Amino acid sequence: MFSVAREFSFSYGHRLYHYEGKCQRLHGHNARVRVEVAAVDATLNDQGMALDFVKLKETLGRWLDDELDHRVFLSSEDPLVKILVDAGDPPICFDGNPTAEAFAKRIYDRAREEGLNVVRVDFWETDKCRATYSR
Repeated sequence: MFSVAREFSFSYGHRLYHYEGKCQRLHGHNARVRVEVAAVDATLNDQGMALDFVKLKETLGRWLDDELDHRVFLSSEDPLVKILVDAGDPPICFDGNPTAEAFAKRIYDRAREEGLNVVRVDFWETDKCRATYSR
């Protein structure tokens, strides 16, 4: 199997609702994301590539920049949602907490929606803390 990977980064804020510890407070991170995509049917295209890195940047990279960068992510149950909506800066809501694991799965799902044959997403919340989602 051939695969390629590209790394992306974005900044975001979040908090973990009903969590006991520092992460219960609103705070921010500089996330790093690595998306690995496999060649369809394990074959390379006419240019000898599993996937052009530019396509990854133009599809998933654009979505990350436009939709996730410099946004606040909260559980849909978090009372801060209403406050931010009323202030005119609505957060992006998750069904559960916006954990590193949830981000990895959300990015994986979006890559699939973009038609990418994604096999793995690594999401670093910090330089030392990573979550992975793969099929």
